[in-house]
Amino acid sequence: MTTPSPTASLSSGPVAPPMERAAFLLDFDGTLVDIAPTPASVKLEPGLTDTLLRLRDLCGGALAIVTGRPIEQIDHFLPGIPTAVAGEHGLTLRRSLDGAEEPVTAEPLPQSWIDDAQNLIGRYPDTAIEHKKAGLVLHYRANPEAEEPFRRAIETWLSGQEAFEIHPSKMAWEIRLVGIHKGKAVEALMAQPPFAGRVPFFVGDDVTDRDGISAARALGGVGYLIPDDFPTAHAFRSWLAHYVETA
Repeated sequence: MTTPSPTASLSSGPVAPPMERAAFLLDFDGTLVDIAPTPASVKLEPGLTDTLLRLRDLCGGALAIVTGRPIEQIDHFLPGIPTAVAGEHGLTLRRSLDGAEEPVTAEPLPQSWIDDAQNLIGRYPDTAIEHKKAGLVLHYRANPEAEEPFRRAIETWLSGQEAFEIHPSKMAWEIRLVGIHKGKAVEALMAQPPFAGRVPFFVGDDVTDRDGISAARALGGVGYLIPDDFPTAHAFRSWLAHYVETA
């Protein structure tokens, strides 16, 4: 597979701003790592850690992970690497390597929904529940037959309330607070150093990343989606390694 050139024009392939002006805001699952059967089973490709560390140094620390995962999971997979992390689609935010996670004031998920979700995955083998600070995800990658039962159950739980909404993801359904999305996370990160004044470069792979792409473009930057702009996550990682090597 041919690696897209970082210096190519937008019409001929993805392009990043000059390193000294760029701010990198990257999704994790499906972008920096391949999608795995469960969130805990993802693997880092050899060389990725070195690429990200070099990228962070070259761009003056303007490297953030913008993810649907909780921040502590990014710390597990990428310890001490990204300067900032926006977790749970922007619900949680840590702006610096040595900074504290900003406090979250959010309506808690009703315990009855959590109990019902646990019972539901018990009826469908090879499915999983992912708990978050103000939401949850039902994963059915290993059992696609659970897709519609999971959706119907969530829609029943959400009926008659206005605080939470359902979001589709890759082989998963997520319950999330209304108004929380990656676009707001990008805007919040770009408002403060070391990101402020730079050109945002956002890459993701899922429908939840489209808000991040839109925000990056609205701020004068670029945003790309896998597989529309890069055919695979591996292709993006190869492009990123080449971009860092030739910066």
